[in-house]
Amino acid sequence: MEKKIYDVMIIGGGGAGLTAALYASRGNLSTILFEKLVSGGQIASTDWVENYPGFTEGVLGTEIAQKMEAQALRYGTKIIYEEVTHLSKKEGIFEAVSTETSYAARTVILAMGASFRTLGVPHEKELTGKGVSYCATCDGAFFKGRKVLAVGGGDSALQEGIFLTRFAERVTIVHRRDQLRASSILQERAKMNSKISFVWDSVVDKIEGEKKVEAVLLRNIKTGAIQKVAADGIFVFIGHDPNSNLAKGLVALDDKGYVVTDSSLAASVPGVFAAGEVRQGAVRQLVAACGEGCAAALAVQAFLDDHR
Repeated sequence: MEKKIYDVMIIGGGGAGLTAALYASRGNLSTILFEKLVSGGQIASTDWVENYPGFTEGVLGTEIAQKMEAQALRYGTKIIYEEVTHLSKKEGIFEAVSTETSYAARTVILAMGASFRTLGVPHEKELTGKGVSYCATCDGAFFKGRKVLAVGGGDSALQEGIFLTRFAERVTIVHRRDQLRASSILQERAKMNSKISFVWDSVVDKIEGEKKVEAVLLRNIKTGAIQKVAADGIFVFIGHDPNSNLAKGLVALDDKGYVVTDSSLAASVPGVFAAGEVRQGAVRQLVAACGEGCAAALAVQAFLDDHR
């Protein structure tokens, strides 16, 4: 085990984790951050970002991720590109066991984010960011005057579908059942919206397109009939799953697996904080994740000051 005990270990290198690392490092805390893939989290796989403050013409998602990473490194964050497989607390010290070795720290910030549930159909992965999206607020403005599909039948699907009508010419909501699960008021709003239509009892079989989405094949689950729908984009709203397996047994999670925190972003175990989409009640936007990363780092500083 590495002898050094860090002031804070941050698990997850998305917007929340990298911002937490920046503030912790600049606050003169010894900081280590773990990222199992590439820095930036979901934003690193986003083609173009137009709603991040300060970039009036928009910016590549990878560029934001790289700049955040460089800024954290500049102030002394140690970034370890390994997956943490186990996290525990013993005698007031946290131990993170990675795929390579183990590390120790006085505090932890959980920033593992959440994963969009995907359809798992052909070309979905290849066309993500090229017409396939999981966030209307992020990408809706790219589809002004276009025809798009929204997949799902819950509150999120209808909320995001209604939001898309601000831009799209036509929004077709595809649901695998013949009734929606969303709240009554959202169903009423969607059905009254002249830009929204519905395809019932259907699932996506395939997304077609070379460099961008061009059409979607829908299969009726009752008849087996296939219909090809021309579309410029497809938005998938079938839920999220928090990446919180590491936290199970360590801190309290809600019934959906999100980390429960108080107003200071402190989890149920002293010294553990959470920021970003892994946290119960978080807003799924980069700017919000960054704000929570900042708040978590400041909370860590206050915690350490009280426990030195």
